[in-house]
Amino acid sequence: MDIYELINDFLEHLEIEAGRSKRTVENYRLYLERFAELSEEILGKGELKAQDIDKELLRKYRLKLNRYGSEMGGDDLKVITQTYHLIALRGFLKYLARRDIKSLDPSLVDLPKAARKQVTFLHFDEVEDMLGQIDLSTESGLRDRAIIELLYSGGLRVSELVGLNRDSINLDRREFMVRGKGSKDRPIFISQSAADRVRDYLDARTDSLPALFLNNSKHTQAVDTSGDYRRMTARSVERIVEKYARLAGITKHVSPHTLRHSFATDLLMNGADLRSVQSMLGHADISTTQIYTHVTDKHLKEIHDKFHSETS
Repeated sequence: MDIYELINDFLEHLEIEAGRSKRTVENYRLYLERFAELSEEILGKGELKAQDIDKELLRKYRLKLNRYGSEMGGDDLKVITQTYHLIALRGFLKYLARRDIKSLDPSLVDLPKAARKQVTFLHFDEVEDMLGQIDLSTESGLRDRAIIELLYSGGLRVSELVGLNRDSINLDRREFMVRGKGSKDRPIFISQSAADRVRDYLDARTDSLPALFLNNSKHTQAVDTSGDYRRMTARSVERIVEKYARLAGITKHVSPHTLRHSFATDLLMNGADLRSVQSMLGHADISTTQIYTHVTDKHLKEIHDKFHSETS
């Protein structure tokens, strides 16, 4: 069977049976088609077969992937990008094994060690400084305040935030469900302040559109039948967060994800356990949540304060 047909079958399996998002499927398509093309170059043959994939081909492919950018006249692929290629390949090989199609053992695809992500987060007073820059006399200002409070209070991903509708969120109970990565549902809990700010914004609106947050730009007035023509985009929210961070004099780069980091860091600094924070963030693997522990260990700060000599 042609390797591209097998790749297509695998991608259909991801979309239908595994429930992966269309974006994930398209990324996997890019990675696997690149694997097929580079492998055919390595083997010097026009058509790659599943049984052609062996340890030696994998070794040469990884080398070619590592040099891919410079060979194409650009920058080399980052380690994390190479890792995504290999994760896609390993998933494809597992799929072939389940169909009893002879190929490389997927366990032989080792992933490179990636540098640990550096977490950027805001302290509570920095978040308050941002909120203090917002003009609450306008509908846009009320919206912006509600957005930032909701991101910080609920630990939402920006994609989850812009997907919310008015009827998605219970302001009285201050909790609601979102569907995050991998189509997994998780509960979101928000503060009374965040609930009040969302209510203030909704009370100021005169429309009946379903989206929780609307873009007020004059360029978004073209009408369609979905009711989503004024729904805010992730990029619009990013610009809002960046704007108020700049006005507050915060020099580090601040994005909606920074507020999600800040949510998790604040919980851990105040004594929340890692498993609970993992659940609230919707992380499938606790190792993802552990990136926050090195900045939230109060014990280390206490040791430093107690034993480190202070200059006069």
